[in-house]
Amino acid sequence: MAYYFAYGSNMNVARVTARIGETRRALPAVLEAYALRFDKASRIPGIAHANVAPVPEGRVEGALFELCEPGQIERMDPFEGVPHDYRRERCIVQTAEGPIEAWVYIARPERTKPSLKPAREYLDHLLAGRPFLSSDYHDRLAAVEAVDGLCDATLTVLGLSRRSPR
Repeated sequence: MAYYFAYGSNMNVARVTARIGETRRALPAVLEAYALRFDKASRIPGIAHANVAPVPEGRVEGALFELCEPGQIERMDPFEGVPHDYRRERCIVQTAEGPIEAWVYIARPERTKPSLKPAREYLDHLLAGRPFLSSDYHDRLAAVEAVDGLCDATLTVLGLSRRSPR
C-alpha cells in the first residue's frame, strides 16, 4: 500500500479528494523528530505555507491517507510545487496501527523564509484536520496568527478559494 502524510492544508479530507480523488481511508498519524513551521514562502510576500523541519524532540500531528494506488501521489505533486517548492520524501509516521512509511512533502530550504504567516483561509484547511489531531495540537494551530482579509485574486494566487476546497 502507498500512504501520504498531510500536516498542512491537505489535512482537509475534502481538499485531498478534490486534488487526487478518493483514498481508501484516512487516520491520525504523527511524524516524530520534526516540527511544524509556517516558513515556506508563497507567491505573495509575507504569506506562508506549512512545512516540516527536523527537530530532535519535535512532533507533527496530521492525517495519513491510504492511497488507492501508488501512482496517485503524483497527482498531488503539481499542487505542492514539486520539484521547485517542495520535495517528496519517504518518512516513517507513527499510528495506532504501528509505524507506517508514507510520502511527506518538505519545503526546499531555498524556498523558506522567517517571519511569515499563513492566510486565514489556508489555516482553516489545517483546522479542518481536527479529527486527526489531539485537542492540544488543534488548539495550538488555532492560536497561530494568520493574515485576514485577502481578496479573491490573492487567494487564487495562493491556491485557495472561498468556494472550493481544492
